[in-house]
Amino acid sequence: MKNIYFLSDAHLGSRAIAHSRTQERRLVNFLDQIKDKAAAVYLLGDMFDFWYEFKTVVPKGYTRFLGKLSELTDRGVEVHYFTGNHDLWCGDYLEKECGVVLHRAPITCEIYGKLFYLAHGDGLGDPDKKFKLLRTLFHSHTLQCLFSALHPRWSVELGLTWAKHSRMKRAGGKEPDYMGEDREHLVLYSKEYLKLHPDINFFIYGHRHIELDLMLNRNTRVLILGDWITTFTYAVYDGEHIFLENYVEGETRL
Repeated sequence: MKNIYFLSDAHLGSRAIAHSRTQERRLVNFLDQIKDKAAAVYLLGDMFDFWYEFKTVVPKGYTRFLGKLSELTDRGVEVHYFTGNHDLWCGDYLEKECGVVLHRAPITCEIYGKLFYLAHGDGLGDPDKKFKLLRTLFHSHTLQCLFSALHPRWSVELGLTWAKHSRMKRAGGKEPDYMGEDREHLVLYSKEYLKLHPDINFFIYGHRHIELDLMLNRNTRVLILGDWITTFTYAVYDGEHIFLENYVEGETRL
């Protein structure tokens, strides 16, 4: 039985991250090391800091990462890509060229006999009205059409600059620390969702850039995957146990 891997939030191409090429290589090295052990890889959103597909144009760069995704799918590894709040404007490029399965909303799926609820996590349980408004705007088809009318020289520059500003306006360019079981939005959302769907065994999210592995009850856990900027964390499920691990290049044995 091969392993199932989960990771998120690499924010490739971010202008707020130093040594972005090294970061991409580390991610690609990890994917290369698991290619013979993986049955599936779930990428739970924001793997790019900004992504937009014009009809015949995609952003330059990311060749190592995109090539590795293609290699994995060519080898028969399922790669599931969830859109996040930074890469929500994915079209069909990743599906057609890289062979991934694209998810634009949370899914519930059975893996090796256990029930998983998988999502990027943006907007789930978050009462922030400003964020909800922005999320609605960015999901607007009209806005996407207007954005497409801009030359990539300006539109991609705008997207990358906006993403950098969004990160740098926070203290130290980082997300807030874990707020506690009674305040963390994704935990609260999971508890409410579990009331109506008590068969869920694992909730797994990205988005928050924190590492969390919390038991909700004797049968259910919630995991938040950290990121591939500072923590380089991933979850691995072997059909019996699930672990949240840190990848240290040159040291981690996969």
